[in-house]
Amino acid sequence: MRDFSQDHRWLSINTATVRQSRAQDLPLPDILEACARRRIRAISPWRDQVAAAGLANVSRLVKAHGLELSGYCRGGMFTAADDAGLRAADDDNRRAVDEARELNAACLVLVVGALPGALAGKAAHKDLALSRQQVHDGIGRLLEHSRAAGMPLAIEPLHPMYAADRACVNTLEQALDLCDRLDPSRSGALGVAVDVYHVWWDPKLRDQIERAGRQRLLALHVCDWLTPTTDLLNDRGMMGDGVIDIPRIRGWMEAQGFAGYSEVEIFSAANWWRRDAGEVLDTCIERHRSAV
Repeated sequence: MRDFSQDHRWLSINTATVRQSRAQDLPLPDILEACARRRIRAISPWRDQVAAAGLANVSRLVKAHGLELSGYCRGGMFTAADDAGLRAADDDNRRAVDEARELNAACLVLVVGALPGALAGKAAHKDLALSRQQVHDGIGRLLEHSRAAGMPLAIEPLHPMYAADRACVNTLEQALDLCDRLDPSRSGALGVAVDVYHVWWDPKLRDQIERAGRQRLLALHVCDWLTPTTDLLNDRGMMGDGVIDIPRIRGWMEAQGFAGYSEVEIFSAANWWRRDAGEVLDTCIERHRSAV
């Protein structure tokens, strides 16, 4: 297992972690500059932040700062109530692949979607099996485009509390079942993003990480689960402040050959987003050394 205690060579910052600074929106170019100033080598930006700053501009800044992308957030949301919605999702996901390719991301992370309309407060139906079939079919269609672009797709299973509105793939086992059906040859085109916030509780986690193996393990996202958790979306903890045994999970992944970045992804409306971004990044560096 790699020793992170002496440096932060393998730290990546998901830009959601410093999306806000002192409760004010922080432009992506400022985030890139702050990371580069601290010799943070990698980021994972969100599409809306890239769109606001301009794809060509972000691509230029990433290269100028010598940054790498541990991933790109995000594609997915494959489910829809009608054929027009499915076609719109396909179009948007192809654009996401192209953006990830322009930024030379290691993978495009997929949050797959769930019951259509549920995220807006009114689900179009209750057929979760149908949604899961749409996810399977949507990833299958996207694979042709992503393979041509040379952009791996990383399915991110989300905690079951999001099964209705954000992702109907909720365990690593489900995600790997999709990988095995759609990419049985383990070509490297399809794998998983392991976010400890979503999967730490799973009694099958170690076995499924072993099942995934090096070829399927495309990304590792880290933060912590606070007790009590006051908001199911925006109350993630800084590593070391909660109950997740992050080094153990990283050790399981590294035992399978994972040698990529530990990507810090924290949504924290009441805490970390209210602090100065520099303080947040400095804390990420310290906790990456001591708690990851």
